[in-house]
Amino acid sequence: MVDIVYFAIAVATLAFALVSRRVTSSLLTAPLVFLAFGAMLSVSGLFESDEHAHEALHLVAEITLVLVLFTYAAQVDLSRLRQDHSWPLRMLVVGLPVAIGLGTLIAAVLLPGWPIWEAALLAAILAPTDAALGQAVVTNPAVPERVRRALTVESGLNDGLALPAVILFACMASATHSLGGTLDWVAFGLKQVVLGPLAGLLVGVPGAIALKHAADKGWSDRALEGVAVVALAALCYLLADMIGGNGFIAAFVGGLCFGNLLQKRCSFAFEFAESEGQALILVAFLMVGMILLPEALSVSGWISIVIAIASLFIVRPVAIWVAMIGSGAAPMTRLFLGWFGPRGLASALFALLVLSKVATPHASEVLMIVILTVALSALLHGITAVPGAQWYGRWVKRTNAPGEVQPMAAPAAKPLKDAGTKLLKPSLLTGTSGERGQE
Repeated sequence: MVDIVYFAIAVATLAFALVSRRVTSSLLTAPLVFLAFGAMLSVSGLFESDEHAHEALHLVAEITLVLVLFTYAAQVDLSRLRQDHSWPLRMLVVGLPVAIGLGTLIAAVLLPGWPIWEAALLAAILAPTDAALGQAVVTNPAVPERVRRALTVESGLNDGLALPAVILFACMASATHSLGGTLDWVAFGLKQVVLGPLAGLLVGVPGAIALKHAADKGWSDRALEGVAVVALAALCYLLADMIGGNGFIAAFVGGLCFGNLLQKRCSFAFEFAESEGQALILVAFLMVGMILLPEALSVSGWISIVIAIASLFIVRPVAIWVAMIGSGAAPMTRLFLGWFGPRGLASALFALLVLSKVATPHASEVLMIVILTVALSALLHGITAVPGAQWYGRWVKRTNAPGEVQPMAAPAAKPLKDAGTKLLKPSLLTGTSGERGQE
C-alpha cells in the first residue's frame, strides 16, 4: 500500500511539473493543488495517518519554513527597505497585536465554553501569514515593489514574533505552566526576539563573506554553493535554538544579511535554494492534505467554519486597516494588504507544536480549526492571487498612486548599468531578473 502511495505521488508530481506553467497561470496555485491531492489520497483509503506521520509532518514543515524564510529574505533589498520601513513596521508592531486581540474576541464569543487563554492561543496561531502561499503575489511584477516588500518582510517576521505569544497562551491554558511568574515570561520573550536576530547576524554575515571569498578564489564547486546556502539557513535556526532565541526570526535575519552582503554573486546558490524550497513547500502541503485535512473536514462544525472565515475576512483586514491609518496608503492598498495575508505552514506548525508539547484542554480542536483555516486560505487566496494582483496593478497605474509605487520622499532608483549580472531566477521583489531596485 505504501508503494502505491509513493507511486501515485511521483506520477502526480511529474504530471504537475509538465503543466505547471499553465496551472499556476490560472486560478490554481501549486500549494492548493498538492493540498487537494494529499486529501484525495487520504480519502481514497490509500493512506492512513498515525503518530509517526504527524512527527514527519512537523519536521518537514519546520525545515520548509526555515529554508523559505532564509531564501525569501535573501532577496529583500535592505537599501530600499531602509528608505521605507514604515509599512512593514506598522503591520508588525500594530497589525499583529490587533489581529491577536480581535481574533481572541471573536473566538471567545463563538466558543464561550473555552478558557480565554485558549481563545487567545487560537488567535495567536492564526495571526502569522505565510510566505509560501503568498508567493504568487509577492513575485508578481504587476504589484508595485513597495507593496510586495511590505508583504514579504511582514510574512518573514510575523511568525517569529507571534511564537512567544503562542507559547505564552498555550502554557497559560494548560494545567501545568512550563515557566513561572511574569518576569520569567518577560525574559523568555526578550530572549526570543533579541537572541534570534543575533543568531541570524552571527551566521548570515560571516557565511556570506566566506562563500563570496571561496567563490572568488575558485575554492568552491559552483554546484555545491546551493548546499552551502541550505546549511547556512539550518545553522541560523540551530544556533538560535541553542542560545534560546527564535529560530524562525534567525533564519529571516540571516537571509537578509546573507543576500545583501552577497548581492548578485553566486547566483546558482539562490537558484538551488529556491528550487529546493519549492519542492519542500509542495511536500509540506501534500502532507498536510494527507494527514490533517480530511480529519479537520470531518470533525469541523459550523462554528469552526465561521472562525476560519472571520480570520480571513475580518481579523486580518481590520488589523491591517487599523495599522495603516496615517500611513498614506490608499484605501484600496489597505484592502489589498489586508486580504493577501494567507495562513499556511507557520500556523500549521504552531498548532502541531502546541498539540505535541503542551496539554491544553482543547488542543485537538485548535489544530482542526487551524487546518481548516489553512485549507480555506489556500483555496481563496490561491484562486484570487493572480487576478487580484493583476487587477491591483492596473488600478495603481490607472490612478497614478505614487505612494504605492515608492516612498514619497525616496529618490528614484537608477537602472542597473551592468545588464550582464543577473540572478538566474526572477527576483522576489521585482519579478524580473537583474531588476532589483527597479520598478
